[in-house]
Amino acid sequence: MTFAVLASRVRSSEKRIFEAFDRRGLSYRHVDSREWWHQLGDRVPHPVVLNREIGLARATYGAHALEAAGATVVNSARATELCGDKWRTSAALTEAGIPTPRTALGLTPEAALTALETLGYPAVVKPLNGSWGRLVSALPDRRTAETVLEYVAALPSPQARIVYVQEWIAKPGRDIRAIVVGGEAVAASYRRSEQWRTNVARGAVSELCPLTPELAKLAVMAAQAVEAEIAGVDLIEDETGAVHVLEVNHGVEFSGLQEALGDKVSVADRIVGHLLEKSRSCSG
Repeated sequence: MTFAVLASRVRSSEKRIFEAFDRRGLSYRHVDSREWWHQLGDRVPHPVVLNREIGLARATYGAHALEAAGATVVNSARATELCGDKWRTSAALTEAGIPTPRTALGLTPEAALTALETLGYPAVVKPLNGSWGRLVSALPDRRTAETVLEYVAALPSPQARIVYVQEWIAKPGRDIRAIVVGGEAVAASYRRSEQWRTNVARGAVSELCPLTPELAKLAVMAAQAVEAEIAGVDLIEDETGAVHVLEVNHGVEFSGLQEALGDKVSVADRIVGHLLEKSRSCSG
């Protein structure tokens, strides 16, 4: 058994990956993370594991456990931790010199309110961890910020009361999702929506975006900054047309992009091809 896919939910993206394994005649095993456990000192029978676990905590600890058992995990535990924390992602992007919206971290909601006076309104507040635009709030002015941060202050988790705020970028009704696999930008799509949050999970529509050399380079640099071998890089255009990287997703869903691509490129085939290269390098 050469490959394993760690996932609790088999979505359309995972089904496409399984089909890509089958097309190549490769042996693989679906490992349901809700049932998997590991005893320290044991080795796993599959040297290459694709981590598609949707829950961040399980994805992170699963990657750590599998790496301790001698497996090569894609994405690694470190990449999963970096991508799963918006502040650490922003810090890595900034350190790499990649354009990203101005961002501040308040260790308390009160400190975040002070930071917003410098950052300026409108702004956006986001949870440190999370996907699909959940709990992301627009802050048009101080009054709204005070109301939202009052709720944040009442949250039970200490981490939830650490506040990540970012400048508002007046995007043109869309953002860009680029897929990077093995250091190469595979494809990109516009995600259009009448809402300001352009997540496909919230009803945004995907359509092909030209993958220019500049866009491809920026997406690859962003993935490398967080050490992600397989990544969904979310980018946003400002009023001048300049492109900023918002975040990098470690367990990227790509069905919307694949539907826009049609038969031109198979993202799943690129992923499986990369895993095959990893397997060869491990055995070599």
